[in-house]
Amino acid sequence: MTDRPSHFPERLALLPNAEAAEFLTEGLFTGREDVPSIKLNQVAEPLPHSDRRGELRPVRDLVEDAMAYCRNHELKATQADAWLAPRLHAALRLTRREAADPGVWNYLALGVAPDYVLWRHLPEPKDGKVAKVVVERFRGQYHKQSFARLWWTAELFRNGWDYNPVVTACGNQDILNTALRMSVINHRPTAQAIVRLVTKGVIATGREVNALVGAVNASAATLMYDVIAPDAERESRPLLDWIDEAETARQVSRNALPTGPDEEPAPESSVSTLVDYFAELFTDASVRGRDESEEAERED
Repeated sequence: MTDRPSHFPERLALLPNAEAAEFLTEGLFTGREDVPSIKLNQVAEPLPHSDRRGELRPVRDLVEDAMAYCRNHELKATQADAWLAPRLHAALRLTRREAADPGVWNYLALGVAPDYVLWRHLPEPKDGKVAKVVVERFRGQYHKQSFARLWWTAELFRNGWDYNPVVTACGNQDILNTALRMSVINHRPTAQAIVRLVTKGVIATGREVNALVGAVNASAATLMYDVIAPDAERESRPLLDWIDEAETARQVSRNALPTGPDEEPAPESSVSTLVDYFAELFTDASVRGRDESEEAERED
């Protein structure tokens, strides 16, 4: 199985898409080859900043601890998402502009933790075919790439400094796979309302999440959520202060959730408004399985 890189420089780097392509091989996707880490670091580009948040070792240690956490607690690899997402976000302390650079995530997946990507995303073999990880987990869009999806889930579902909603969001793979890619999730009260419905148990299964998110997204075409449920005006200062604090911050805790930027949370009145509205939408939403069951009951 693909092992951890044999060479780690002191700092993280950027690996542009064009350079990353050379290392995306069938042998890697199936776990039969290691990434030639020395060669990779020769073509990687330095980060545009020189502060402590660019240190490589804390991120590598965090990834190893995520795998160990699941193994020690006999958890599925998918359950690493809820543990790692908030901690990765807190360790990297990126701005959205920095996180929009795919080179950040290409380097994490290929230069720092290709073994994690295989461990987390390699499916079980089926029908005698060789199992392999799809290329998008190494180099892909933000909602598919192994590390980008975790960071953006943490960024879009945290409620100010509070990462608890992120844990809930990552606990349902359909939120990551469906909701994350929808632009409506950029509206914080919308993201928090969806998480609140999961917490309350109004929606639980993957099918229910998909039905709700589809209804929410469709409704957004005619109803402006930021009008009926306005968000608080967000200032850049808390985020910049949080980034500056990386110079003196302790290692991200493995036991307690970290603390994000000291931003004002989404207004509770707006979240409550959307919780009620989305609950009504869900009542009328088409849920595969539930609808079939109701139809069977009518026939009986």
